[in-house]
Amino acid sequence: MAKIYYDGDADLGLVTDKVVAIVGYGNQGRAQALNMKDSGVQKIIVGSRPDGSYEQAEKDGFEVFPIAEACKKADIIFMLLPDEFAPEIFKEQIEPGLEKGNIINFASAYNITFKKIVPPEFVDVVMAAPRMIGEGVREMYLRGEGFPAFVGVAQDASGNALEYGKALCKAIGSTKKGAIEVRFDDETCLDLMTEQGIWPIIYHVFTEAFRLEVEMGHPEEAVLMEEYVSKEPMFMMEKAAEMGMFKQLPFHSHTSQYGQLTSYETFDPTQIREFLRDRYDRIRNGIFAEEWDKEQKENHLSTLKSLSQKALDNELTKAEERLFEKIK
Repeated sequence: MAKIYYDGDADLGLVTDKVVAIVGYGNQGRAQALNMKDSGVQKIIVGSRPDGSYEQAEKDGFEVFPIAEACKKADIIFMLLPDEFAPEIFKEQIEPGLEKGNIINFASAYNITFKKIVPPEFVDVVMAAPRMIGEGVREMYLRGEGFPAFVGVAQDASGNALEYGKALCKAIGSTKKGAIEVRFDDETCLDLMTEQGIWPIIYHVFTEAFRLEVEMGHPEEAVLMEEYVSKEPMFMMEKAAEMGMFKQLPFHSHTSQYGQLTSYETFDPTQIREFLRDRYDRIRNGIFAEEWDKEQKENHLSTLKSLSQKALDNELTKAEERLFEKIK
């Protein structure tokens, strides 16, 4: 069983007097920086090139420096850059200025798992990884509810890395809800499996149901509204997150419960399991990481752009556009 840490398990005092550099002041970077500031972390700086995020950080009251300079000044470095850009920036602008005692915190374990970034042995490498989008990280903190996170250690140079990781989770607001201790490759595999396994299946379910029901003569507007545009699935999943996937069923009518449960028992999940196992194997053995590297370096994201356009040209997307025009 995994350990889950709460406010009482983490010592915020370990990081309140440290200089924390945020590298990547996007949705996550901004939310985490503001949360830490409100938690009492006294010296937060931002490393950025001159762009919109640089200006936003200044508006938010943070000192902003070039990335290399910010990291040289810092005791703790938050790596919140996109996975594809982080390795080059780390090697060229961050690693040369690292010193013994530094702590590098990752919100995504991808580059550590696949050794795209290999930090020097004399630094702590920890993970405080919110399981929440940046907007939610800030909003849930302000509500006083907190949000869940993963905490982990990839390298413990100080002998106290886990305690620093827990303290950072508390500073950004996640120990109020619970920080689950995991390995770095746990975070990588689980995150990629959600993206490559679960969501593609869900997209296909909605698309195929839409096609069938429209073919059977039902209005496309009504089909989309019943499937998800009404936001009913959002409320179902919110209840599932609060009390359990099947324990939320009593919120549905008896007719709905009977139909859902009998169909669940009838459905053969063999193909789903086979698909999920194939995706998992591609992730664990590094095939996806190699493919993604090639897509960036050789294809210059041409495949991504083509697939994105194909999705936007999908009949489901076109029907959504027609519906949204009507219900503005």
